[in-house]
Amino acid sequence: MKRNRKVKILATLGPASSDEQMIQKLHEAGADLFRINMSHASHDVMRTLVQRIRSVEARCGRPIGILGDLQGPKLRVGKFAEGKVDLKVGQTFTLDNKDEPGDNTRVYLPHPEILEAVKPGHRLLIDDGKLHLKAEKTDGKSIVTTVVAGTRISDRKGVSLPDTLLAVGVLTDKDRADLDAVLATGEFDWVALSFVQRPEDLAEVRKIARGRVGLMSKIEKPQALDRIDEIIELSDALMVARGDLGVEMPLESVPGLQKQLTRACRRAGKPVVVATQMLESMISAPVPTRAEVSDVATAVFEGADAVMLSAESASGEYPVEAVSTMASIASNVERDPHYSSIIYAQRTPPEATGADAISLAAHQIAETLRLSAIVCYTSSGTTGLRAARERPQVPIIALSPIVQTARRLSVVWGLHCVVTEDATDLDDMVNRACRIVASEGFGKPGERIIISAGVPLGTPGATNMLRIAYIGSDGMSGV
Repeated sequence: MKRNRKVKILATLGPASSDEQMIQKLHEAGADLFRINMSHASHDVMRTLVQRIRSVEARCGRPIGILGDLQGPKLRVGKFAEGKVDLKVGQTFTLDNKDEPGDNTRVYLPHPEILEAVKPGHRLLIDDGKLHLKAEKTDGKSIVTTVVAGTRISDRKGVSLPDTLLAVGVLTDKDRADLDAVLATGEFDWVALSFVQRPEDLAEVRKIARGRVGLMSKIEKPQALDRIDEIIELSDALMVARGDLGVEMPLESVPGLQKQLTRACRRAGKPVVVATQMLESMISAPVPTRAEVSDVATAVFEGADAVMLSAESASGEYPVEAVSTMASIASNVERDPHYSSIIYAQRTPPEATGADAISLAAHQIAETLRLSAIVCYTSSGTTGLRAARERPQVPIIALSPIVQTARRLSVVWGLHCVVTEDATDLDDMVNRACRIVASEGFGKPGERIIISAGVPLGTPGATNMLRIAYIGSDGMSGV
């Protein structure tokens, strides 16, 4: 199944898209990988979805990635005697450690780590920012606040802490159980970590995962931005989770941060996913708003590896239309006459590695000679990632003997992944590349391709060779 676009689409599965027929429709409409949100999916539901995705993959013949999104620490206030209370701007309101129903003067906060970490002057945002409190006095057992904005609070509403660094990791007991269940299937390619604040948050997850899945850090807290370079270095990918990020930071700062994070990930050669409310109106409408179309287009112009659908595909009324609309927007942007120059202007010099030098050379040769495709053999996925970092205009065909590698690369910009056996010698390497490019619809007899690989063949991380080849009339090399 050939895609006529470089950016990938990550679709969330849910009640509206959980049966196998619908998953296949979403894949055919343009979804390259699927997200299972462990905040809502039980372990049985998760395993069923995985089985259905793999059945669709077998029928369609394309590697499909699966992302497990861990819930992370959900911070919430306790309950009120009347279910909710009305407050006034300027009044005092206390959050404390007393496990008793709240009233219009106080409420139970069942998170001692918050009571200990919040300092005077820190902001507390309740219910996605609808209630804004400012801490005045703290003693480790209670936080006395002033109501800055908002007038209502009710049972179990979420708490956001834009100014506070919590001394807790990102994994809760539920997350550990979910992570164990995800890893036990052996079918997940990525795990997304919610509310990452610092690079140390990745240590426990990486120790448990032991390389079995890629780690995707969700950037949704301002504290993460203070050490973002370290977080990118220790992550395998990033997700710009604009929903929670927009609660804890000024809304007007989010677009700029999205651009900064997208470019930082490209410099590092790490995939980046832009997520949240991209086509929000399509939850209940068959077409998006003009502003949403521009939002998706901006992410594509910026060179994001993937754009994500959340409730649009998980619980909306038009999941297939949402995916096809996103695919159509991306395809049109990539045909825009300004697209190539914008993408090229964002490129950064290659690092001093063989893989980077080879990838840069392949890019330049392919575009100078107007070749049909760049073909890279990749076992670990590193060569594919470095080829994508260059953002060439010609298609990149990533050939791997390891299906898990091909699935993981399904989130990466521009990569068309094919699972194939390792080449036995140089002739087989060239012939196999020509045959696959022709059969996948990326080249015709008489056209040329460029192939990057490592010699000795099959040696991970040894990319050191480029070869230009003609596609023969039989689909094999014409050289």
